[in-house]
Amino acid sequence: MDERFFTKLADTTDTEPTASERAPARVKSRLYSAIVAELASSGPLRSLPATQAAGRELCVFEKVLTIVPDERIHEMNPCRVCHARLLAERFESPPIYWPHCPYVEFESE
Repeated sequence: MDERFFTKLADTTDTEPTASERAPARVKSRLYSAIVAELASSGPLRSLPATQAAGRELCVFEKVLTIVPDERIHEMNPCRVCHARLLAERFESPPIYWPHCPYVEFESE
């Protein structure tokens, strides 16, 4: 799609959305999961060590997986099997508290 359309659309928006106009965190979580699944379907994702080297912090579960001596584990998407994803996709304020989890970050946006 033409990027100019989105640039023009953004330029016509002069205020930040109010809390009631923002997408709910559970919708953001579902979208994030769908986007990552689509990306993974076309080939392997960036490995966890490469992700960390690029400057992204890893959640506690991702950090644990980086010490497993199996490259296949490093290239998997741990969010697909993490209970945080399931909670975040179903509840508006899920009981997830660990740092650097993308699903936790959707709550603060």
